[in-house]
Amino acid sequence: MRNRNRLLLLFAALLLAFCVRGLTFQFMRAHLNDAAWFQVGSYAKFERQAHGFLDGTHRLFWIDDPTRTDFAQYPPAFPALLALIYKVGGDSSPYTVQWVQWIADSIVSFVLVTGIAVTAFGWRAGIASSFLFALSPVLAMYGAYPSSDAPTLWFVLAGCWLLVLAAKRTSVWLALVAGILLGIACWFRVNPLYLCVGWAFALLAFTQSTWRRRLTMAGASLLGTVLVIAPIVVRNYVVFSDFPPTGGTIGTNLWEGLGETELGRQNGFLFGDDKLLERERAKLGFTADASISLHWPDGIRRDRERRRESLDFIKQHPIWYAGVMLGRMWSMLKIAGKPRPYSGSSGINVTSSKCLPPERKGGVLALAVNVLGMIQSVGRYVFLPLAVFGIFVAVRTDWRLSCVLLVTILYYLVPGSAAHTEIRYVLPMHALLIVFAGCAFNFQRRRSQ
Repeated sequence: MRNRNRLLLLFAALLLAFCVRGLTFQFMRAHLNDAAWFQVGSYAKFERQAHGFLDGTHRLFWIDDPTRTDFAQYPPAFPALLALIYKVGGDSSPYTVQWVQWIADSIVSFVLVTGIAVTAFGWRAGIASSFLFALSPVLAMYGAYPSSDAPTLWFVLAGCWLLVLAAKRTSVWLALVAGILLGIACWFRVNPLYLCVGWAFALLAFTQSTWRRRLTMAGASLLGTVLVIAPIVVRNYVVFSDFPPTGGTIGTNLWEGLGETELGRQNGFLFGDDKLLERERAKLGFTADASISLHWPDGIRRDRERRRESLDFIKQHPIWYAGVMLGRMWSMLKIAGKPRPYSGSSGINVTSSKCLPPERKGGVLALAVNVLGMIQSVGRYVFLPLAVFGIFVAVRTDWRLSCVLLVTILYYLVPGSAAHTEIRYVLPMHALLIVFAGCAFNFQRRRSQ
């Protein structure tokens, strides 16, 4: 009886997730050509690579021309995924990618968030997390957002789940596979690259076993990630005779991140790719109509120069920059009220006016959609306090597993705020905060016993 009730509740949460996400999908579908809602320029870069794979003008992995440093800007997995979807679907359209990704994310992310919560903190937390996931405007929006952010989320969360299992069972093999999954995530987006160090530390510091066992598990997790990302690092070194493990984007994010601030703008830093390119055209002596990009020509050296300028400025103002990072951390956590600039969208509350066709904007269906949006709106304001309280309850329940999961949250929150960042870059953090918010409901059970 208990298992049946659990399954019924999970099924209800999944249906709710599909309702919220289906409505959000309709909104995003109407805004895929709107740069205010969708990164049209970034998607165009991935799309060009995908078409290059399909017509044979660009290799899937290797880079033949050492002058094309722009081909190393992004990892190759997402354009390869686009090429596969285009090939199988027979339609080279972001709408096709959106449809495929939306279906996959609605199921995969639901299973992963619920699975992590159940494994770490029990069924009460797992079921609560599944409903909180279903109502999440942030995860609903980026599940319907054709980009590399959602696939990255899947592999990071899958790795987190195995990391929790490895810590519970003191399993070296599970730790190794967790590291492998994190490495696969890095093939979609480089942001989680150095999380492998955090996971190794978590296994070493918070696993209840002998020092030898903990060292072996930590080493296995680290080895798994290194083995998977090694081909990209080796390729970049062989092709460019250089060592840009992240494809040469750190300097750009640091430089434009300084352009977000008033002090940075006063000292010549600017936010926006177009403004940065305009400055570098003049600096390099190119004409205003010269065809260059952020990472071509000589993209690796130019990005190093941006990084050097940025770090020199940060070293001169360390206290101020610590305040900038704190502001970015708050931007990544703030999902209610007026959005902060530069942080990206935290999603929408579904409403009949935003999500339904004109002929459906009245009647019972419209009323139900508006009520659902009101629930989402309330959820935005209570979510962060609920997550903070849930962390307190989770630590009381199992402080070791809580710390294992908190390492990932802190990675995205603290080092992740060192340069320009957006909410879509930190989706794994928001997913794990949902797990902790679900833990808040465990407190009632403990009080009643």
